[in-house]
Amino acid sequence: MNDLRRMDLNLLVTLDALLSEHNVTRAAQRLHLSQPSVSVQLAKLRETLGDPLLLPGPRGMRPTARAESLRGPLREALAALAQAVSSSRPFDPAQADRTWRVAASDYGESTIVLPAMAGLRTAAPGTRLAVLDMAPTRIAHQAEQGQIDLAFHTVHGSPPGLRRRVLFSERYVLAGRRDHPKLKRKPTLAQFCRLEHVIVSPDGGGFNGPTDDALAAVGMARNVVLSVPHFLFVMSVLASTDLVALLPERLVRGNAALRVVDAPLEVAGYDMAMLWHERMHRDPAHIWLREHIAVSV
Repeated sequence: MNDLRRMDLNLLVTLDALLSEHNVTRAAQRLHLSQPSVSVQLAKLRETLGDPLLLPGPRGMRPTARAESLRGPLREALAALAQAVSSSRPFDPAQADRTWRVAASDYGESTIVLPAMAGLRTAAPGTRLAVLDMAPTRIAHQAEQGQIDLAFHTVHGSPPGLRRRVLFSERYVLAGRRDHPKLKRKPTLAQFCRLEHVIVSPDGGGFNGPTDDALAAVGMARNVVLSVPHFLFVMSVLASTDLVALLPERLVRGNAALRVVDAPLEVAGYDMAMLWHERMHRDPAHIWLREHIAVSV
């Protein structure tokens, strides 16, 4: 075949039927075409391929050597094409061997990825999961380019143009070491402000956050003495010092090394969402992963 672009796909389907049936009439019935139509297509195939393909024989038509060489590859190619353009097959996690990539902060790792891991290993043991550093300004580009399958980000500030599903709503609580002398009960607002605080500043070096905005609204300020970029270090700091922190409740829930009490002021929480690109929205494997994560958190 000198130029595949000149070949009508319907001719290849007809050739596959002819090579299976060795008979124009039966091939026509299989294709739901008239016998003259199949005869015309056979003539075009002979001209295009430069070979008679099928010759008259005592028991129907017999394929030429060229036709025999085409039989297997043609059938495989048509099957692959049919699979590519057909409706997606159901995803079987037990047989899957793909690698998923998600973007998450250390908070997302602890509150979303970790709860989903045990079930993921059980249901889809042949898959792998890569967790990439969260870079909010790059999420949309990474998703568009297929560099990540999912990203976990707050609804507020999430990039436009991506599909999203809210996973949960989060609230802030006050946490310190388990035997912290000032956290035996919920502190007053004045006591809260006198405590030494550690703050998580994702961009690095910040000493103000939503809590400080809430305090400023009532004419008060707290004593922030440490700013760190990640939650993981905060947990170690709280467990080994008298510093305290206002943290997302899911991050500290059940941590035996910490004491957790309600804060003496209302600080707006946030909704945590799962984000993905439109091109993956209908992919059966992707749908399965999204649903698995949603029911795990």
